[in-house]
Amino acid sequence: QVQLVESGGGLVQAGGSLRLSCAASGSIFSVETMDWYRQAPGKQRELVAAITREGSTNYAGSVKGRFTISRDNAKNTVYLQMNSLRAEDTAVYYCHAEVTKFNRLTYSYWGQGTQVTVSS
Repeated sequence: QVQLVESGGGLVQAGGSLRLSCAASGSIFSVETMDWYRQAPGKQRELVAAITREGSTNYAGSVKGRFTISRDNAKNTVYLQMNSLRAEDTAVYYCHAEVTKFNRLTYSYWGQGTQVTVSS
């Protein structure tokens, strides 16, 4: 069994910063791509940022230059540093990871989500 546990969400004023963390644990051989998605009320879930095991990153246009994704492979943990937050960043943020288990098969896992609320 693999679990993704997120932390770091909360309430912040516009212009402020938050840092999200997501740690993968369980029967893990290796963690491949790790991503952050978000879903605002009434909207579809969207990709915010992604990072490969090698450190290549990809960002949604709306967060480029404000958010930074990073990871610690030794801890199977991904981070999302969010700066210059805007009201439109308000959403539930979900961690996602592609995890290779000891049977060498790769599976997709999601975290439970963490609420980020930006007040204007």
